[in-house]
Order: sequence, then C-alpha cells, then structure tokens
Amino acid sequence: MNTLRISAVSYLNTIPFVYGILESGFLRDFRLELDVPSVCSRKLLAGEVDIALVPVGAIPDFDHYHLIDGYCIGAVSRVRTVLLLSHVPLEKISKIHLDWDSRTSVKLVQVLAKKFWHIHPEWIPLQSGDAEQPGVTESLVAIGDKTFELASRFEYIYDLAEEWIRFTSLPFVFAVWMSKEPLPEDILHSFNKALEFGVNHKKETIQFFSSKIQPGIDPYGYLSNNISFIFDDAKKKGLKLFLSLIK
Repeated sequence: MNTLRISAVSYLNTIPFVYGILESGFLRDFRLELDVPSVCSRKLLAGEVDIALVPVGAIPDFDHYHLIDGYCIGAVSRVRTVLLLSHVPLEKISKIHLDWDSRTSVKLVQVLAKKFWHIHPEWIPLQSGDAEQPGVTESLVAIGDKTFELASRFEYIYDLAEEWIRFTSLPFVFAVWMSKEPLPEDILHSFNKALEFGVNHKKETIQFFSSKIQPGIDPYGYLSNNISFIFDDAKKKGLKLFLSLIK
C-alpha cells in the first residue's frame, strides 16, 4: 500500500505509541497526525487516515470496522485523567457539564449515572476547550492532561475508570486502534511491533517528549500504573459490555 496514514491522540497516555511509531524503525512509509480523540474517529470515518486510535464511544458510528489486536488505551484501576469533578457529592449533583473532547467519557459517565450511581442530572455540553476555563459550576467531566491541574479546583473527584471497575469488576477500554478496511498482515505486524517498542521503552519515551510534559507530573508512574496498554481478553469483555450498554 502507499503511505500509511495514522491518527493518534495527542495526550500523555499515548506517547509510548507515538514514540514507537516515530522511533522504532518498524514503520518506514507513514504519516502520523496527532489529534484530540473526537478528531481521530472523524478522520477515520471520513477516510482521511488508514488507522486511528478511536475512542470506543465512537465505534457505533462505523458501519464496518476492524479492531487491530494487541494494544489499546485501557485501565485496570484508577486512570487519573478521566474524571467527574464536583463541588458537591454524587447524591447532590443536579447538573454535569460535559467535555466533548471525548464522547467515550460522556457516554461512560451517563452509563454510571443511570445504572450505578442512580442519579439523574441535567447534562450540559461544553465546547472543546471550555473545560479548562475557570468558573464552570457544580460538576464537570474532564479528560486528558488538563485534569492534572483541574482536579485541584474541586472538592469531590470521581475517577471514571475506577467507578466502572467497581460497577462491573471489569477493566475499561478508552480507545482502540481501528481501520475501516482490512490491512495487509505485514503492515499490521510492523504497526504492532512499533507499538510494542514504545510500550516497552517508557523511560526513553518520557525523555523524548520531556519538553512537552507538564511540570509536577510523574509521567513514568502514570504510564506504568494508571494506563494499561495490552488489549487482553478481560479488556475485550469490558469493551463488549460497554458497547452493549450505550446502544
């Protein structure tokens, strides 16, 4: 095939993948674009890229797709960067502002609210970037690197991966590598080897991206303890349950 077009998420949790794609040497003829999760899925849906790291909440948008086995962005415990932040405890929440940078987190918090927490808040969408502005009232769903700073502004912090695991006893998958059409086996093999290289070289990854990592964050601890990269059977089971709940 011609140049392999790849869209990956521009968050700290994805930098091992990005490092592996850029530096492993397993991929030679490719073009990598870094986007927010919603743009990754839009580009794949529009045929602008061949492979994308797609937020799982966007999977129902695809009439047909192919999951690329091997690696994902998942969590088997607290994830730290997908949060419900609130000035009041769960049972008193009346409004939740939604960060639409990732529909997965929006759908996840709605599933938890209805089926686990048994609350019925008003859902208020925010424009992309609004979550970082001060003055958002009561409660907010926020994702990504901005949560490291945002969390300090709220008294109550609910980690959505941790809440999902409490609800289901299964891991949560936030994003998967997908293509719309089947890709040649040699391309898939090289792609997964590149991802494996990045996941196995976290310290080198952090050094490579050191100028772009927020000060005060422990990136190695985050990538080692909060993000689970292997797309194993337990995560596949968790993903299948989540997709059934958001139908």
